[in-house]
Amino acid sequence: MIFSTTIARPLQLVTRTLQWSSAVIVMGLTSYFIKQGPKGQHLIYQEVIAVLSVVFFIPAFISPFLPSVLSKFVLLIDVVFSYLWLTAFIFAAQDYNEHSCYFNAPPGVTCSRKKANEAFIFLAFIFTFFGMFIEVAGLWAYRKENAAAAPVHEKIEPGARPPLDAPVEQSVPAGTV
Repeated sequence: MIFSTTIARPLQLVTRTLQWSSAVIVMGLTSYFIKQGPKGQHLIYQEVIAVLSVVFFIPAFISPFLPSVLSKFVLLIDVVFSYLWLTAFIFAAQDYNEHSCYFNAPPGVTCSRKKANEAFIFLAFIFTFFGMFIEVAGLWAYRKENAAAAPVHEKIEPGARPPLDAPVEQSVPAGTV
């Protein structure tokens, strides 16, 4: 077996930790930007996505240990938030790369902080994107390992007796031969 749950679980946990940490950093940087100056729609969008991600990514830490219960829910969250983070990254790239970074919202904040925010938005996106595939691979490995270990039950018709382990010798009554 090339990919198993012993490989998938630590990989999922590392990916989820990096994903959640990136969302927390984006939340902090964007909050700082909002506090410093005029708020743009892109900043508000990035803040909302970061705050929602911090909350909704928490079940992803448990999904490697309860894949049959949480994997589908976590996969849905990953699909939705990957598009939301991609949109946030596009907004950040437009704000900080097209014109002078220093004068875009919020004006006066150094470009290095804005570029750091853009980088962590990209990291949140990419870890969410990779998290989808690792979640599917982990669920696949879990189902494959548990399908092989599942007991096989034979169907017994009502009124029929179960099969015997060994043939039974029948004795012939005396004088019938």
